[in-house]
Amino acid sequence: MAAVAASTRSTTVGAYEAKTHLPELLRRVEKGERITITKHGHPVAELVPASGERRRRVAESIAKLEEFRKGHTLDGMTIRQLIDEGRRH
Repeated sequence: MAAVAASTRSTTVGAYEAKTHLPELLRRVEKGERITITKHGHPVAELVPASGERRRRVAESIAKLEEFRKGHTLDGMTIRQLIDEGRRH
């Protein structure tokens, strides 16, 4: 693979190399490495680890929706009926 700057855990790879080694690059990104993809020597994209904060927000949102569902029902109405009712108003 291409040059690695050890202190910043950053790597630069060409587009072709990124395409042919994507699974390996994704494993490295999961471990915290940042990878810059270049095309003809110019940076065009970065692979960076996903933010843990975003994952927490999604998990919290799902939990809140599930909690909300416990106290609310559709009183026998189908989704189609609810959509049709919304269109009338």
